[in-house]
Amino acid sequence: MPPDLASRVREAALLEGDFVLSSGKRSSFYVDKYLFSTEPDLLRDLADALSERLPAGVERLAGVELGAVPLVVAAALVTGLPYVIVRKAAKEHGSSAGRDVEGNLERGERVALIEDVVTTGTQAVRAARNLQSAGADVVTIVAVLDRREEPDARLGGFPFQALLRIEDLRVGNKH
Repeated sequence: MPPDLASRVREAALLEGDFVLSSGKRSSFYVDKYLFSTEPDLLRDLADALSERLPAGVERLAGVELGAVPLVVAAALVTGLPYVIVRKAAKEHGSSAGRDVEGNLERGERVALIEDVVTTGTQAVRAARNLQSAGADVVTIVAVLDRREEPDARLGGFPFQALLRIEDLRVGNKH
């Protein structure tokens, strides 16, 4: 992982103010994932770093709509691995009506779920369980940023790792 990745994510996406997080908690800072995932050079370096964290034998990547999609696409381009997109809610129309997972997913495939920011982990765990229900073997969840108060190597029973912890962005921040 490039040593300046934390400072680049901080510069691009750390906002100070009064924010309500997806968990409902208030925070004096917010990391806007769209600000780091829409910068091509930073996205490329994040994809490289995420790819380095994938365990051997991963056959497919997955990302949760909408925030993790640029990350999973970029990681797929780096690794050459195919990917699927996990919907937050099943689509109600068209050829994929009723599906939670978009794209080809074979039963038993070893899948790595890529996430942007984990605050409580609820969305990532839901996506991982949807992948399991579709027949995948979710071998890891890899996030760009873990902002949970208590770091843990597991998230809802799934192996978990993150490139950065929130402390990595807060240290030395002068904004």
